[in-house]
Amino acid sequence: MNKITIEEIIRATEGTLISGQNENFITGVKHDSRECGEGDMFVAIKGENQDGHKYIPQVMGKGCRTVLVSHTEGWYEDVSDIISEEEINIIKVEDTVYALGQLASYYLSTLDVLKIAVTGSVGKTSVRDMIYYALSEKYVCGRNLKNYNNFIGLPISIFQFDDETEAVVLEMGMDKFGEIDRLAGIVKPHIAVITNIGMSHIENLGSRDGIFKAKMEVADHITGYKDSDQGMLIFPCDDEFLTRERTAGDYRQIIIGEDGRSEYIISDVDDFGLEGIQFTLEYREESHKMKLDIPGRHNAVNAALATAVASAAGLTTEEIQAGLLKTELTGSRLRKIKTGKLSIIDDTYNANPDSMKSALRVLELSRTEGKKIAVLSDMLELGEESERQHYGVGLFAGGLKIDTVIAVGERSEKIAEGAAGREPQVAYYKNKEDFLRDIDRFVSNGDIILVKGSRGMKMELVVERLKEF
Repeated sequence: MNKITIEEIIRATEGTLISGQNENFITGVKHDSRECGEGDMFVAIKGENQDGHKYIPQVMGKGCRTVLVSHTEGWYEDVSDIISEEEINIIKVEDTVYALGQLASYYLSTLDVLKIAVTGSVGKTSVRDMIYYALSEKYVCGRNLKNYNNFIGLPISIFQFDDETEAVVLEMGMDKFGEIDRLAGIVKPHIAVITNIGMSHIENLGSRDGIFKAKMEVADHITGYKDSDQGMLIFPCDDEFLTRERTAGDYRQIIIGEDGRSEYIISDVDDFGLEGIQFTLEYREESHKMKLDIPGRHNAVNAALATAVASAAGLTTEEIQAGLLKTELTGSRLRKIKTGKLSIIDDTYNANPDSMKSALRVLELSRTEGKKIAVLSDMLELGEESERQHYGVGLFAGGLKIDTVIAVGERSEKIAEGAAGREPQVAYYKNKEDFLRDIDRFVSNGDIILVKGSRGMKMELVVERLKEF
């Protein structure tokens, strides 16, 4: 991170300096008191259950000399001795989370970087990672820390960039109207990618059309880069909501898909299960063979989206392919784990109907000497669609060439019902604790096991147990 003066912070956040000097500066921004130290500004965030202001004495004890606060009650007197003895910068704002976004936006505007925003219902982290690895073949590139894609995480991620950074790719998450608008307003992207319009957060947004409108908020903030007066919106055309007509605006539209309407045309996808995929991608009137070591047929679309971004940024096909082959996905996304007895497909990061089906296809196509077993848990935030979507996943699983479907969780009873009476053996457990007590009877040498569910179901505990085999 480059230095930011106290004066700049005050100006960007419209804050008031309670103590300190305008010419003082910071070299880091933290919201976690455990990570805060010398040179950092601590952002005290008041949440529903915790108030970060109570940790101000702690961070000052660790050498932090700048804090962003929304009130002085309950902590100011505790540090009055430190304030009187040392030069402590205290900046008061109305809302520290909002001010954090304002400061991040200001800071990002001081950097000469190509800015890419990625949102969508499914695949946004994978696409972000692919873009990052592709661009890194030519540029010093930055991305979100971990899965930080909200009002706190995205700004905190921005402060890791500096004058050496040449491009940034930033994922934006949401579950309500207005959230993408606010995040995109911080970034002001030159290129925006919408991966798809799925079922995630339909409980809050009412319908897929509502989800489309929420995701399209990113387009209101697309701007041109350097000499270009137009930015770019990139999306797949195989989504009924993402069409040229519905997504039109004051920016270029770049479409990827499997037909002639697209600037980037995908064909001849070969799916090798856990070994990855290969496909043909036509663009710029040339045909290219592309390869990914990442499993899942759906990743052909993700890689095509990343290719479109990287190509717009000036990379050659050879550079893009090299970057894609280096891609390591963040978190537990179709992660391959080998134990003494088993192969595990850890896809516990999150779940929705589309990603469930994609993961099941990977399992079906994977080679194994033993059984193919799917351990599937609840998909959350589906609202009134929940029963139908869980049943649909069960129907899909039941039609595949896999040996066993194990449904875990109250909502997943519908998965078991959908899969029942078809090809696989089906078992149902109301909670994962009951399943874990019974797990030995399902597992044998040479099996390959997919574990997947929404993040709130904590199916990583099942993965940890399977690692013991």
